[in-house]
Amino acid sequence: MARAAVLGRLSWLVGKVTELRDETPTARTITLAVPGWPGHAPGQHVDVRLTAQDGYSAQRSYSIASASDGTRLELTVQRLDDGEVSPYLAGGLDVGYPLELRGPIGGWFLWDTADPAPVLLVAGGSGIVPLMAMIRARATAGLSTPFRLVYSVRSPAEVIYASELAGLQQGGLAVQFAYTRTAPPEAGRPAGRIMAADLTAAGWAAGHAPAIFVCGPTGFVTAAADLLTAAGHDPGRIKTERFGPTGG
Repeated sequence: MARAAVLGRLSWLVGKVTELRDETPTARTITLAVPGWPGHAPGQHVDVRLTAQDGYSAQRSYSIASASDGTRLELTVQRLDDGEVSPYLAGGLDVGYPLELRGPIGGWFLWDTADPAPVLLVAGGSGIVPLMAMIRARATAGLSTPFRLVYSVRSPAEVIYASELAGLQQGGLAVQFAYTRTAPPEAGRPAGRIMAADLTAAGWAAGHAPAIFVCGPTGFVTAAADLLTAAGHDPGRIKTERFGPTGG
């Protein structure tokens, strides 16, 4: 596992956009070639800095979506209409553009690929991104660690990585969707917020002592963590990462 980066010792690197892929109408995956990239652990993130011609700069943190793969790096950015950075990243970039990055950052919200314990991933909206890095790291390493994903999202049209997740289900990844606004007939549950039944039916019983990773908006993460604790899971086994309004 890569060591957690110490922010004060990191330098800015310049990556080059090599591919752009729309995941949903508001989310885009950016593939970058980053010379000097040291590698990363699943669950880490980077700082991205944009600098205008007049010298004004803005930076935001974005989770890494890809498994560690040399100097190749993937970020998936959800566009916020009133954001300062995300509209450019999710719509203004083009292949060949440079992008300043600093990372990898993060030493807590990490999945250790050497840990044989079953894993429960709980995602809310774009909180799927760092969890996807864990899913991809498992696949890349050819591991058989039992993985289950509960993904809460507004509607099928807003599922990030929809095609890839569908393929991975055939490869042993168990996925349960909890649609909050519009649920298709085959969903098996009415539209609504994530509930205890979603986590107990699709997750692991507390006796299995799974490693649990929860990522999403602050309210979602708090609710999911409370439900898991109430179901008997050890709070020390529940790692959370949350996001809220930051100016995008």
